[in-house]
Amino acid sequence: MTSNYSGILFDLDGTLVDTIGLILESYRHTMSQHLGSVPEDAEWLATLGQPLRIQLREFAKSPEQLESMFQTYLEHNQANHERLARSFPGMVEAIAALDRAGYALAVVTSKIRANTDRELASVGLSEFFKVTVTADDVAKPKPDPEPVRVAAERLGLVASEVLMVGDSVFDLRAGRAAGADTAAALWGPFDSHQLAPEKPDYWLHRIDSLLQLLGVELGANDG
Repeated sequence: MTSNYSGILFDLDGTLVDTIGLILESYRHTMSQHLGSVPEDAEWLATLGQPLRIQLREFAKSPEQLESMFQTYLEHNQANHERLARSFPGMVEAIAALDRAGYALAVVTSKIRANTDRELASVGLSEFFKVTVTADDVAKPKPDPEPVRVAAERLGLVASEVLMVGDSVFDLRAGRAAGADTAAALWGPFDSHQLAPEKPDYWLHRIDSLLQLLGVELGANDG
């Protein structure tokens, strides 16, 4: 390793895996089923990066409707996952290179564990992430610093030794609050204008920008 970091933490949706199409389709389906109309996508994207129940709470009219919407969303998401979820170009190769370079790698997501495990497996990333911190593992999700601190601890590190890579304001806020450096992933659904108020330490336009930052080269078999 040639950087000041011993570990790299990654958000999942929109950072490691391209699921934005799946997320928006599941959102539209859920709103149509339960509300009879679909609010603008921007309303949903503004909460992206938080646990699903917290997102749905903004739309549900009662606790009972919230749980019903939660189940509808999950069922649609799971039924259409294989059709719509995909790896970002070059992601698997880049993560493999980071692993070979000796970085401790972890996922920090607001997704539930079962769906996190399924998503990583579907794009061939499971083998690289021995540590995954999900919504099931913490009392306070992102943007609270708890998930970042828990991930660092499980890697045997402290927050100042890791870099938090994410595509949403919630990722960057959590990393900053935990005491980690942060990197904004601009290949997700949010642009630099939306993320600039969080003052990330680094801007990453592509996943290979992270490799360049860390001084990591792709191997001969990485394409």
